[in-house]
Amino acid sequence: MSIHYQPTCDLAAIQARARLYAQLRTFFAEREVLEVETPILSQAGVTDVHLASIQAQRHVLGQKQTHYLQTSPEFAMKRLLASGSGPIYQICKVFRDDEHGRKHNSEFTMLEWYRPDFSLKNLMFEVTDLLNVTLKARFGEIRPTILSYKHAFMDRLELNPLQASLKDLKDCCRRVGLSLDLGDDRLAYIDLLFSHMVEPSLGFDTPVFLTDFPPEMASLAKTKLDEDGELVAARFELYIEGLELANAYDELIDADVLRSRFEADNAERAEQGLHIMPIDEYLLAALPHMSECSGIALGIDRLLMVATNQMKLEKVITFPADIS
Repeated sequence: MSIHYQPTCDLAAIQARARLYAQLRTFFAEREVLEVETPILSQAGVTDVHLASIQAQRHVLGQKQTHYLQTSPEFAMKRLLASGSGPIYQICKVFRDDEHGRKHNSEFTMLEWYRPDFSLKNLMFEVTDLLNVTLKARFGEIRPTILSYKHAFMDRLELNPLQASLKDLKDCCRRVGLSLDLGDDRLAYIDLLFSHMVEPSLGFDTPVFLTDFPPEMASLAKTKLDEDGELVAARFELYIEGLELANAYDELIDADVLRSRFEADNAERAEQGLHIMPIDEYLLAALPHMSECSGIALGIDRLLMVATNQMKLEKVITFPADIS
């Protein structure tokens, strides 16, 4: 039996990753953003129904416990922010169970950073500066555009996702040939239409900051009223060539509201027969001590895909999950 032991990417991709890490560290050092490191394993994981944490068993002080590989370093980094760290960033491994494909691997590399007292607009400016460092060799000067989730949806499907009824969404799915039955899950139909009909068209002429998501997608972001007086999530995502690269929040720092969101997630998990996740009490205790803040998570592997003009994630990582 012959075993293929070599990496799926070539040496040039490995070298490009090393250059990218150097660029990122220089970028943040020049802005006096502190590099930090937090644990990969924790007692509590993300409650988001659409994310599956990988469990691990370990002994702590002689007691066997179930811990979780991080899907993001967010919770621990917010505890540092609440303790007075100032602006911080981290380059780290994160894990999401059973995510594999052209754009996914269950282990991947994330750049996450937090800016106290930054607005989302300030953060967009900083992301633009970062893109003009890391992607300059391929694109030259980059000038992203800003587009709301609602208007992206309306431009492509002539449907306002903030107002559309379940029937409207199902009718739209039939009209565009999406026949998947998602029951009465309105948000799932919105996500289905977005992922198949809207997302693939984003960011080809220029990178796009997609803003003002439906409020049900707020996750750990604040909510606000948009220019039409409709409630939206105060967050943005970055798209280049149909690929989502980053996800940013105007961070929610109200511990009571966040607890209610965690509990609602777990109720939905119970309804769907999914694992109930422990709530991170350390994070909730920290939030009252955290200042107003914007934060962002950016997929380094996907950024490398764009920088090196690759279509598959396996071309920029050494050993995907199926051969690691």
